[in-house]
Amino acid sequence: MPCRCHVTRRDLLQWSALIAAAPLVACSDPDESAARATAAATTAGVDPRTVSPVNLELVTLTETSAVLTWYSGIPGTDDGTKRMLPKPADGQVSYGTSPSRLTKTAHDKGGLTPYHYVELTGLEPGQTYYYRAASAGKTAAPTALPLVNGNAAGTAAPVGADGPFVFTTPQPPAGRHLFSIALCNDLHLGETVAGLVGGTTIKGISQQPGLPKYPEIMLEGLVSEATARGANYLLAAGDISSEARTADVSRARTLLDRFGTYRQDYFVARGNHDRAHVGADYAACSPGEWQGNDCFRDDFFGASTPTYFSHDLHGLHVVGLDTYDKAGNGGDAGGMSPAQRSWLAADLKAHRDQPTIVFGHHPLVVNGTPFGGGPSSMLDATQATELLATYASTPGVFLHHAGHTHRNHRTVSAAAPGVVLQEVCAAKEYPGGFSLLRVHSGGYALNFYKSRTDLARQWSERSRQELSGLWPQFSLGAAVSDRNSVTTRDLSGLTPA
Repeated sequence: MPCRCHVTRRDLLQWSALIAAAPLVACSDPDESAARATAAATTAGVDPRTVSPVNLELVTLTETSAVLTWYSGIPGTDDGTKRMLPKPADGQVSYGTSPSRLTKTAHDKGGLTPYHYVELTGLEPGQTYYYRAASAGKTAAPTALPLVNGNAAGTAAPVGADGPFVFTTPQPPAGRHLFSIALCNDLHLGETVAGLVGGTTIKGISQQPGLPKYPEIMLEGLVSEATARGANYLLAAGDISSEARTADVSRARTLLDRFGTYRQDYFVARGNHDRAHVGADYAACSPGEWQGNDCFRDDFFGASTPTYFSHDLHGLHVVGLDTYDKAGNGGDAGGMSPAQRSWLAADLKAHRDQPTIVFGHHPLVVNGTPFGGGPSSMLDATQATELLATYASTPGVFLHHAGHTHRNHRTVSAAAPGVVLQEVCAAKEYPGGFSLLRVHSGGYALNFYKSRTDLARQWSERSRQELSGLWPQFSLGAAVSDRNSVTTRDLSGLTPA
């Protein structure tokens, strides 16, 4: 599901069928809702000290570690988004290599919290593990993904109805580790309501009064987490801003600068929300090539510089696309100008055998979604087909990173079987994070990490209630492999950072 402020009739029909039975999410004052919910719970005889742990997810799975998250709330209450009121509690994961011997434990760090984040470390590659997560002595129930027939808590079905849950660690990429790149997108600086769907009665989710703006919370958390996880570089694949206003573009640049130096440590591509706009808010910016005034281009590229580029990192060829290099209102399919298409063909030909990754906002293929995958979800179909054909004849290309759909999804197209097409979820909302590309001489790993600052975990859990609570069915990834994978590839020509 793209951008969600412009949707097709086909999308609306599909979403309506899914959401018809679900209660609509109301945008209400959380303090007032909490008071009402607590009063209602007391009247109903619910003990507000009772804890219910839910939304267990195996977020990250590497060869030696796993990250598990869940939420604890007060059953029988409602915070105004059809979610239980948060209840701080302990968080513990018991695990082991036998379902009957969960002899090892790991805990939340930082004390009691409703927003649990536990990392298991020191795991063995290629080993099957069994685990239970618990708060207040109660087993955490996993996020249910019936619409996509998914498994949020493991790589195999659980042993029993309440676990233990199961995962198998992968083997590491072959060879030595060379460097790591954080892949992110859909920062939406300036946005104030998440999960709006134009033309429907579906309400969005707003930040709680008194807290910082959620796009800034999530971007700050992303930069912090990417740095802590050892990312040497960062690629941001579009929708950096909500509507490309000067203040929002400038603020995004300021927060990204905390990661490092632009065009040296991090690189940015344009999304449909970053297009040139018409109106008084944009009058001070340079004229856009296709329409209005282009504040995004002014800040990140300059009025006379192309908004697409390539750059080499330790022998890795990185290509940044502008997939909204066209006129439009942002709600249609992405597209590249004839000039960009000509440049791209020449650039890939010149680097035919060099290890190459491409990043741009719109995906080339969108499949496996219960919420519709119309033309606005991807790059213009003709251009996407042409680009896949180019990839098939360019042996060096091995990864295409895209955003726009706000989900984690891994695709390998028969048209270019040597290239992984990786969609990464939005940084600005649930599940809220980035993918870490770990480059080795004999292959690479992609691992998704949630941003884990306190405020980021709080907003991420609140914003999972988008689409009347159905949002995780789409955005998390139906399988652990949609957000964590290892691929064998000869990258021995690259040099370490």
